[in-house]
Amino acid sequence: MSSPKAHILIRKGRVIDPNNQRDEVLDVLIENGRLVRMGASLDAPGAEIFNAEGLCVFPGLVDTCTRLTDANISSETRAAASGGITHLCALPDTNPVIDSTAVVRLIRERAMKAGFARVLPLAAMTQQLEGKQLAEMQTLKEAGCIGVSNAGFPVQDALVLKRCLEYAATFDIPVMLRPQDNSLAAGGCAHDGPVATRLGLPGVPSVAETIDLARALILIEASGVRAHVHQLSSGASVSLIRDAKAKGLPITADVCIHHLLLDESAIEGFNSQCHIQPPLRSKADREALLAAVADGTIDAVCSQHTAVGSSSKLAPFPATKAGIAGIETLLPLLLHLVEENHLTLQRAIEVLTSGAAKCLGQTVGHLEIGRVASLCIIDTKTRRRPSDDWISSGKNSPWMEAVLPGVTRLTVCEGRVTWLSD
Repeated sequence: MSSPKAHILIRKGRVIDPNNQRDEVLDVLIENGRLVRMGASLDAPGAEIFNAEGLCVFPGLVDTCTRLTDANISSETRAAASGGITHLCALPDTNPVIDSTAVVRLIRERAMKAGFARVLPLAAMTQQLEGKQLAEMQTLKEAGCIGVSNAGFPVQDALVLKRCLEYAATFDIPVMLRPQDNSLAAGGCAHDGPVATRLGLPGVPSVAETIDLARALILIEASGVRAHVHQLSSGASVSLIRDAKAKGLPITADVCIHHLLLDESAIEGFNSQCHIQPPLRSKADREALLAAVADGTIDAVCSQHTAVGSSSKLAPFPATKAGIAGIETLLPLLLHLVEENHLTLQRAIEVLTSGAAKCLGQTVGHLEIGRVASLCIIDTKTRRRPSDDWISSGKNSPWMEAVLPGVTRLTVCEGRVTWLSD
């Protein structure tokens, strides 16, 4: 249930806010939707009391990469809230494509009406995502888009990409890129490695990503545009991003949570639940990605949430639709990585809060007195199967029956409260 204008006193929660280097047990007071006080033993006559003793209070989580449709905005934003996510960045490959102000308004209005989480739409960088003509980027920014992207349709023409980046730099519009050279990908559906070879599946070599990324980085340096790279999948790409940051390029990067937990072996037996793009790569790639998240080379971890119908996963592997519905398992899977000592709890929360917000150019993802409140209360000790409380319209997840840590008890998104399970 979602309700506006929160007036609530959260008692004795473990408040973790990496942006402010905070990790302490505090009371948190929200009045009329605003975070007004944090401290010990607060008094707030008339406020609803939420006992958070033994629970964690995090800033609202930020997901840097999701796919939505106008038809599923209500269910998917509710699913986001159930996973502690208060802000989610939506790619422009909707139907219709986000290349008109009318579509931007429709998405924002439906998200606001649902009230569970705020949708941050990305505008199409080229008209109809065809990679030929520039979209009306500045107009779409004024309509409420936070940046531009060509989603999973890379701009193959270098001149068109150069003009896109130069235009975006002129108007200070952030550009989100998912690098892939389609001529090298050549319709592949799995990583070009031993598993795909054994299964007889067409492969996508990691060089398809790194060649396009290298080209993009050269053009980013030349244009000076603020850029974010979505969904890194290989260790070689990590090295390119690390070098670019060392040179001072204005660039950030994220990785999908599934690339941190799974490698190419997950598609054994033609497991279509693990058919995603970019594909799951080698164990060495997965380890390099994990290390890059831990050391800060990669700034954020995203869900790459793609909800598809059950029938879309029943065809032969190459014909199945790529994607995993991951918005509800994003935090639990990161907490699993914490349990496995791959990440500290502070770092895990940082890549889902202030780190992710930085990638999107947003001033959210931290707790600040006087601002409209966005936070979540998480029981990190309780374990649950995602299938027990699944909300998303898509049930395409390899983690449905996994027992994972982390249950969301309450989410506050820009002052609106969503009450969840006890």
